[in-house]
Amino acid sequence: MHIEAVETTTLANGLRVVSERVPYVQSASIGVWVDVGARHEKPGERGITHFIEHMLFKGTERRSARDIASEIESVGGSLNAFTDKEYTCYYGRALSEHAPLVLDVLADMIRNSTLDPEEFAREKNVVIEEIKRYEDTPDDLVHDLFARAVWQSHPLGRPVIGTARSVGSLTVERVRSFMRDHYVPSRMLVAAAGNITHRSLVRLATRLFGDMPDRSVPAPTRCPLARGKQVRRHRRSEQVHFCLGGPTFAQTDDRRYPLTILDMVLGGNMSSRLFQEVREKRGLAYAIGSYATAFRDCGLFTIYGGTSPTTLQQVLDVTAEELATVRREGLRDDEIARAKTQIRGAMVIGLENMSGRMMRLGKSTLYHGRVIPLDEISACVQRVTAEDILEVAHYTLDPERLSFAAIGPFPRGGASL
Repeated sequence: MHIEAVETTTLANGLRVVSERVPYVQSASIGVWVDVGARHEKPGERGITHFIEHMLFKGTERRSARDIASEIESVGGSLNAFTDKEYTCYYGRALSEHAPLVLDVLADMIRNSTLDPEEFAREKNVVIEEIKRYEDTPDDLVHDLFARAVWQSHPLGRPVIGTARSVGSLTVERVRSFMRDHYVPSRMLVAAAGNITHRSLVRLATRLFGDMPDRSVPAPTRCPLARGKQVRRHRRSEQVHFCLGGPTFAQTDDRRYPLTILDMVLGGNMSSRLFQEVREKRGLAYAIGSYATAFRDCGLFTIYGGTSPTTLQQVLDVTAEELATVRREGLRDDEIARAKTQIRGAMVIGLENMSGRMMRLGKSTLYHGRVIPLDEISACVQRVTAEDILEVAHYTLDPERLSFAAIGPFPRGGASL
């Protein structure tokens, strides 16, 4: 049994504070989460959530961009942020004694960013260069191409980073308006893990965010309609990078537990079926694996691989054969038992990192309204049966529902599934 010292408080303005005290470490990881991501962008706003993440590091009314970095780094800490499809997170890590400084800097960035017009113009160029780099990286680009194949014009099928055209059209006023609508207390939370008490964190959050007015504007979302589709983008390169998979289950759907086991056995690690069959036994690829992603109302199971054009068809044939076998026969008892042990081990080992703990607190609270205890997750995984996995495999690996995306120099005559 794992005892977790997780506490949650909601301030008067709706901002949530969640923490897990770990008294035997000397550091703390603190994050400010905002319940907004690329999914919530309107047609004329593509890339705005990611661009805001960039701009909040460019200076506030009392700190320059250099001050933001140096104040944290001068005490041995670090500061970072990321934008996802459904949320944004600004976070830092430092010695526990400097935790107040970390949260003060984060709050200053979020509440007092100047959005200086000159910095704004420069950063647009920076992000456009980031987009160009992304476009030149097919092993990254293919995942967004695949999402587009599955969900097409739905916001979940668009890249978080936006396009050069959409980012180039952003204005200071549009960014301010977007932040007024979405960066509000009822859609924000402060999460912390490490040697910091919940009481002190609540005091800090109250001082830094307590007077922030809440004017939450509902962020309407629609469930995407997934369609099986094949998309190929020709490009000169040494390898063809591909994704194969289809829609799965939401964050709150208990079928995500058998899916996690299925993913682990199929392509989740070096002992997985695909890794062994494609790479170890046949030497057809360096990279082959799978992963499952879950959102509020849907999910996605993806197999990724990279191989030479001359071996692409072989890799696809071996992959298709393995999927058909699993869909028909399910998994062996020994594979299921091993996967359950691997999942539990990965969860426990992840607790050794304070930033990992903080990420878990924030993500679980955003999606479930609470931090799901590890013992509860472990119990759900242990209850999964072979029949549960077979049912999920039959749904997830249905050839009629699978989509395929690939980038590279395709062999003459193409490649087929």
